[in-house]
Amino acid sequence: MPTPKFDELKVNTRIKLVALWVATMFFYIYGDYFALYIPGEAGKLVDGKTLLNEPIKVFAASVLMSLPSLVIITTTLALAAVARWVNIVFGIIFTTIMVLIAVTSFPITAEVSAYVFYAVVESCITVVIIWQAWKWPKSID
Repeated sequence: MPTPKFDELKVNTRIKLVALWVATMFFYIYGDYFALYIPGEAGKLVDGKTLLNEPIKVFAASVLMSLPSLVIITTTLALAAVARWVNIVFGIIFTTIMVLIAVTSFPITAEVSAYVFYAVVESCITVVIIWQAWKWPKSID
């Protein structure tokens, strides 16, 4: 008797990329949220003793963190060629940012270990984004 196999649905590249960006954004949120559980960090936030201690810095961070959402919109609505390059470019940008965050957090202490973990996971996901976009299948007309 043959062994039954699971039905494998081919997932469209756009859907894969959107799912990967959504997952990445959740990691961004969780990393920042759980960082507030480190003793003294929430107090620094209240006292304005963070990297985002000026309106222009908050604005810059807001622009930066709006980009993954805009990539999702572009991936969904733009022509495939445009969406492909947007994912490659912003995948590289966000991979670089997360790798820099992880590297500049050395030596890794208990306080930053979760944040570094998230940065590594986010980097891995954005590398997969770059790879998926790079190998985006072409159709033959």
